[in-house]
Amino acid sequence: MSIALITGITGQDGTHLTKLLLSKGYEVHGVINGQKNAPHISFQAMFPEVTLHHADLTDLSSLIRVLDMVRPNEIYNLGAISFVGLSFLQPELTADVTGLGCLRLLESIRQLHLEDSVKFYQASSSEMFGKVREVPQTELTPFHPRSPYGVAKTFAHYTSVNYREAYSMFISTGILFNHEGEHRGYEFVTRKITSNIARIKLGKQSRFSLGDLNPQRDWGYAGDYVESMWRMLQNPTPDDFVIATGKTHSVRDFVEAALISAELKGNVEDYVDYDINMKRPSEVDLLIGDASKAKSILGWEPTTSLHQLVDIMVQNDMKIESLKS
Repeated sequence: MSIALITGITGQDGTHLTKLLLSKGYEVHGVINGQKNAPHISFQAMFPEVTLHHADLTDLSSLIRVLDMVRPNEIYNLGAISFVGLSFLQPELTADVTGLGCLRLLESIRQLHLEDSVKFYQASSSEMFGKVREVPQTELTPFHPRSPYGVAKTFAHYTSVNYREAYSMFISTGILFNHEGEHRGYEFVTRKITSNIARIKLGKQSRFSLGDLNPQRDWGYAGDYVESMWRMLQNPTPDDFVIATGKTHSVRDFVEAALISAELKGNVEDYVDYDINMKRPSEVDLLIGDASKAKSILGWEPTTSLHQLVDIMVQNDMKIESLKS
């Protein structure tokens, strides 16, 4: 039986990936930090067969202890301070967890002499492209990150490439473009949109606030994207892969799709107020990826359209909100 260890397991991608790996007969272990909280408890209720271990990406010794105990065949490093807006408020913590956390995991593998027995997946990000140099973005597009999160992800990405080349380790990176779903955190703009639209549809409120509606993103479904992570580690050769839909939509487009899903009439401005305080110090204006390499080598391509993705999220939030008093 294959054994997988996932950092950030209780997050959106960790939840989808856990479901996928369990369906493939894996023994799944996850890394959580701190005391038990609501996400940890709900995750354990959803997946009672998964073993959770207390460790921290900022603490090398705790990572060595967990790796030595679990001895996984595959490691998926999804753990990060992943909310871009928060990274501007906590840049040092973001660098420590999102950037150096990857380095510590790779060093843990080396110190336990597991280089030849572990395959490693690093969750890289389209935010590394930032102020894009070309459209669409490929694996060869230069990086120009525009946030502490993007900078930290760039460090982790290059660290992964360096360890692959220096120590012949099986390390693949997935440069994933924006991907959303029913497990997305409420602090992210997509979940903010769908949860508020659901509340409006149910008559619980009439309006909500957002920042800039103009940034354009290449949005896909997280359930599709975790399949690519698994495929990367089954490929005979480690490599770097852009994972994207190749289509771009603005934040405004996302709101409009949510209104359609909830069968709400009118324009975006009928429901949304602009809040200048939600605007970031520096923004990524346009992201659109070319996943041709993943399609040709991994046989991966997205199966969920933007409208299908938004409908999944809106209908899920409608169910959640209808159960609240």
